[in-house]
Amino acid sequence: MDLTIGQIAARAGVNTSHIRYYEDVGVLPPPVRVHGQRRYGEDVLHRLSIIDVAQRAGLTLDEIRDLTGPGNAGDRIRALADRKLPEIEALIERAQAVKRWLETARSCDCSTVDVCGLFVDPTLAPPPRAAM
Repeated sequence: MDLTIGQIAARAGVNTSHIRYYEDVGVLPPPVRVHGQRRYGEDVLHRLSIIDVAQRAGLTLDEIRDLTGPGNAGDRIRALADRKLPEIEALIERAQAVKRWLETARSCDCSTVDVCGLFVDPTLAPPPRAAM
């Protein structure tokens, strides 16, 4: 427990404010304090790596906190994957529909958007955004 927050931040490639925030929201455990200063062990670098990978996978900090809490991580990650996969599949479908719309728009030669079928014909419109 001899690394400062600045040393951890530099080694992990994050700002010290990220580390403090992660502690505040509970995805990092509170550090030991020596003379009022935060002190960390090497293990916090692994936890920061887990947070980074989980965020890049689209997990929220709440989901990461639940995932890294006590108990069987395998059960939690499988349940999380079961919940998240339908969301991702819907997002992919929407992205594919938007791509088709943009490919059609690329060949548009309408004089104004007011008469363009892409904006008038509901069968050509991309799907509405899903409520979050």
